[in-house]
Amino acid sequence: MVSKTEEEQLIRLESQVENGGGGAWEYLCLVRKLKLRRSDKVFKYGSAILSDARKRSALGPEEWTLYEQVAIAAMDCPRLDVAKEYIKVLQGKFHESKRVGRLEAMLLEAKGLWAEAEKAYSSLLEESQFDQVIHKRRVAMAKAQGNLSGAIEWLNKYLEIFMADHDAWRELAEVYVSLQMYKQAAFCYEELLLSHPTIPLYHLSYADVLYTLGGVENLHAAKKYYAAAIDLTGGKNTRALFGICLCASAIAQLTRGRNRDDKENSELHSLSAAALEKAYKQESPTKVSVLSSALRSLKVSS
Repeated sequence: MVSKTEEEQLIRLESQVENGGGGAWEYLCLVRKLKLRRSDKVFKYGSAILSDARKRSALGPEEWTLYEQVAIAAMDCPRLDVAKEYIKVLQGKFHESKRVGRLEAMLLEAKGLWAEAEKAYSSLLEESQFDQVIHKRRVAMAKAQGNLSGAIEWLNKYLEIFMADHDAWRELAEVYVSLQMYKQAAFCYEELLLSHPTIPLYHLSYADVLYTLGGVENLHAAKKYYAAAIDLTGGKNTRALFGICLCASAIAQLTRGRNRDDKENSELHSLSAAALEKAYKQESPTKVSVLSSALRSLKVSS
């Protein structure tokens, strides 16, 4: 995750380079360090350096890293002709390199030659089964073709090897949600919460899935995770506050007075509703009446 300081530094460097103040190489290094994609800027600044023999030679061994970085950016832009040219330069320098082979497969993918790209990735994995980038490219390729079942298959295979990759768990959960496979998505969020219990977004997403699954037990659990998201954000999570109100209303409708926790349910709804109204009065005063009307429709009797 990019820190505020790093983001400010990135914006400052980008503005500096755009206005002719230099710092293109420092900008490219920072983008690479933060693992960002800024493809248009990387292509623009990087290709300018590579086209200047004096600047290129001044980089030393980092010249080849820049060729790789700009080749990937060129595929995104898309400038496949430039990507092919730079990959050819790398091929000439690094014969039989698996890293260059990966770039060749990515170029096939960028051209839409899915079968050829898959064959190339499979061949590379036979020699290096722990190459995370190749595994992730297969997932991306499946998604690009609209093959979500294939993306699920590749993500599951990837997570069998790299179980600690929380971004992959989150991506898998989102694919499951898009296919309305909520139980499977819930499992993914449970894995995320076990390893990252202090991230509000995971509590919130898990609560959303539980609410969607429905049933009194799931609604009670969703309410607890919405409450956790509120607690972790200092009471300022609007989506979680709405979630509490929705859960309380749904529980009241399902139990109709049979629930022993009716009073607590009603109080929690009232507190969440009050917090929402307070927040809207401060940030969106013109929408308070609309909010009040929506909350009245979710009224929970004590």
